[in-house]
Amino acid sequence: MSSLNMRLLNSRDAGFVDDISRLLDRYQRVDPQVEVTAREIIENVRARGDEALMEYTRRFDRRDIISADTLEIPLSRLSQATKSIGAETRAALKLAAERIRRYHEKQKIESWRYTESDGTMLGQQVTALERVGLYVPGGKAAYPSSVLMNAVPAKVAGVAELIMAVPTPDGELNDLVLAAAELAGVNRIFAIGGAQAVAALAYGTVTVPKVDKIVGPGNAYVATAKRLVFGVVDIDMIAGPSEIVVLCDGNTDPEWVAMDLFSQAEHDEDAQAILISLDEAFTRRVYDAIEKLLPGQERREIIKASLERCGALITAGNLEEAITLVNRIAPEHLELFLDEAAAVAERVRHAGAIFLGRHTPEAIGDYCAGPNHVLPTSGTARFSSPLGVYDFQKRTSLIQCSPDGASRLGCTAAILARAEGLTAHARSAEYRIKK
Repeated sequence: MSSLNMRLLNSRDAGFVDDISRLLDRYQRVDPQVEVTAREIIENVRARGDEALMEYTRRFDRRDIISADTLEIPLSRLSQATKSIGAETRAALKLAAERIRRYHEKQKIESWRYTESDGTMLGQQVTALERVGLYVPGGKAAYPSSVLMNAVPAKVAGVAELIMAVPTPDGELNDLVLAAAELAGVNRIFAIGGAQAVAALAYGTVTVPKVDKIVGPGNAYVATAKRLVFGVVDIDMIAGPSEIVVLCDGNTDPEWVAMDLFSQAEHDEDAQAILISLDEAFTRRVYDAIEKLLPGQERREIIKASLERCGALITAGNLEEAITLVNRIAPEHLELFLDEAAAVAERVRHAGAIFLGRHTPEAIGDYCAGPNHVLPTSGTARFSSPLGVYDFQKRTSLIQCSPDGASRLGCTAAILARAEGLTAHARSAEYRIKK
C-alpha cells in the first residue's frame, strides 16, 4: 500500500479558514439520474401496486416472484433465525436491545393539562404514531444494530404496528437482522428493497400497508425516494456519510485515537474522520499510528480513501479554538479525550452524540451503550437531534373554554381577527361574549 496522504492542518497557519471550509464542504448533491429513476419507480408503484413491486423484485433482487403474498416473510422465520445465530451473539443482541430500551424509556413524553382560574382548560395530548415503516439494507450489507436503534424507540413510544422492509438479493436472508427484528417487536416484514419499498410503504399496496412514517438507512435511491415521499409520510432524516471528531489533549494512546478514526472511516470512502489535537507533536504521533495500523485493517482500502479524501489531523492553538472548531463542524460523533471532558461537553452546542473520556469509544455507542446511533450528519446537528421516542409520538393541543373564558378570550380574539380583516372569525368569537 502506498504511503498515506492525509491533511495535516494547524489553526495558526495562513489559509486555515479556507482549508476548513473546503474540508467541510460536504453538501450531498443528488445525482439527477438517481432522482429521475427514483421518481419513476415511485410513480410506477403508486399506479400499479403489487404488480410493480414484483417486477422490481425480480429485476433488482433476482428473485422469481410468482405472487405478491410471497413478498411477506412469515414471523416463524424470525424465531428460526434467533435460534440459529448462536448463544453468544443472541445474548449480545438481547443485552443491546435491553440497554437501548432502558435508555429510550426515559424519553417518553407524557400528556399534560392545566385549568385557569375562570375554568378554561388547556393542555397537550401525546399519542404514538399508529404504523411505522422501517427500511433495512439487505444481503451482506446488513446491520442488526440499525434494526434495534430504529425499532426499539418506536415500540417504546407505543407504535402499534411496525412494518419492516428488507431486500433479499438472490433470496438471501440475514439471520442477524431477522433475530434483531424479533427482539425489537417488529410486527410484519416484507422482502422488498430500494425506492420501490419506500413507495410501497408511503402509498400502500394490496399487500403492503401504508405507514405514517418511514425510518432507516439505505443507498442513494432509498434516500432520494424518502425525500420525494416526504409530506405524504414523515421520514426520520436524510443521512449523509458517517463522521467523527476526536478532540484530544495529547494524553491518550495515539493508537487508540487512530483506531477510533478508522472506526468511522471504514464505513465508506465519503466518511469523515477528524482529529483536533492540542499538541502538534501528538498530532504527528497519531499520523504515525495511522500509518502503522492501516495495513492490518480488513477494510484498509476504504479507510485510506476516506482519510485522504475527507479526513484531517488538525492542531489547534488552544482549547478555546478547538471548541469553536467543534461547534463549526457540528459533528455526528464527538469524542472528548480530555481530563475535564464533562465540563468541555457543556460548552459544545452542536454535536449528534458526545463520548466523554478516553475509555468511551464511539463504537460502543454504535451497538450497546443505549443512546441512539441514528444521528444528524453534514452539520445538521446545528438544528436536529438523534432519533428517539419523541420521533414516534405526536402532540395534539387541547382547548376547552368555560363560559367565562370564552367571553374574556372572545373579546381579544375578535379584536385581532378584525385587525386581520377576518370578520367571520371575529363574529364567531363575539357570539360567545356575554352581554
